[in-house]
Amino acid sequence: MDLFAPSHLLVLLLIVLIIFGPSKLGDVGGALGKAIKDFKKAMNDEPESKPMVKPEETKPLDNKAS
Repeated sequence: MDLFAPSHLLVLLLIVLIIFGPSKLGDVGGALGKAIKDFKKAMNDEPESKPMVKPEETKPLDNKAS
């Protein structure tokens, strides 16, 4: 028995349509589509390159064994 059989998806869609109604379902679908589009855009954008800061020269520590 398949978890996501076409008949199961059809019944699930019918229940969601009854709960939200056709007008709300369109709004939810549009918002979901926009969220997915924004997520894909954010994943594909390259992060801004940060300028490399040259570390200052430091003196070696004087490790004296006492």
